[in-house]
Amino acid sequence: MIAYLVTIAILVSIAALVGLALNLQWGQAGLVNFGVVGFVAIGAYATALLAPQIGWFPAMLVAGALSAILSAGLALLSIRLEENYLAIVTIGFGEVVRLVILNEGWLTRGALGIADIPRPFASLGQAIGGDTVFIVFALALVAVVFALLECMARSPFGRVLRAIRDDATVTAALGKNVFALRVRAFAVGGAVMGIAGALHAFYLTYIDPSQFTPIVTAYAFMAVIAGGRGSNFGLLIGACSIMALLEGTRFLKDFVTVIDGVQLSALRLGLIGAGIVLLLILRPQGLAPEPKRRAADLLSNDERAA
Repeated sequence: MIAYLVTIAILVSIAALVGLALNLQWGQAGLVNFGVVGFVAIGAYATALLAPQIGWFPAMLVAGALSAILSAGLALLSIRLEENYLAIVTIGFGEVVRLVILNEGWLTRGALGIADIPRPFASLGQAIGGDTVFIVFALALVAVVFALLECMARSPFGRVLRAIRDDATVTAALGKNVFALRVRAFAVGGAVMGIAGALHAFYLTYIDPSQFTPIVTAYAFMAVIAGGRGSNFGLLIGACSIMALLEGTRFLKDFVTVIDGVQLSALRLGLIGAGIVLLLILRPQGLAPEPKRRAADLLSNDERAA
């Protein structure tokens, strides 16, 4: 039971990293990204290919940097498009990545996947036993990324991103470079997705194309919606809630014995979808919505007194 809970905690950590990245891009900057799974896959494969050669930490940094560069490149090409067309471009990007990792066997080993990916602090983990070291590493990584993104959200950069999300025309009229800010936000989000892919590869120590399907993107959007769009703290709650639904519904087979495994899988997804719809009806702002900041909150105590 403890091992199962540890596994759930690690999966929640990976989902939280993906969700935090999407929350920056879509929740705070208003940029729709339906190609989340593509950036996660890039991070995972970069890590799998490089970690045995240069070590896990440099490989993770390269994974984040590569995802950031590709995110920035995609943004430069498509960020000026309307929201609907940007969504289509990101869907296409995710599909291109899937086809590349499936068919370019000389690089990714195709459907066979890549095995024997080294874990961080592997020797220490073997000495202690179990996944104790890895779960501490995963939770620490989530905490660091959360702290950095929360500081970014509270900084002038984060405030401008929310202004762009609410009204890009007014923000541009105030002298802000909307295009450059959007590209930067998309790149930072892509970097975090790459790091999430690296954590995914480290945990499983084996990756193949079947692990990177559009459902990864769907779960990320579910977590952001459930937690509250624009709220990093809400995202953590949303990721935990979605993962609890996903894993909790696995035990339906112990209570519903009249349907087979395929039907049970469909029922699980249906229940999760119904839960999201119910949440949107009862609490459309999410479980922990983005705090509404007033102009007075940005002033010092002396400025307020004046």
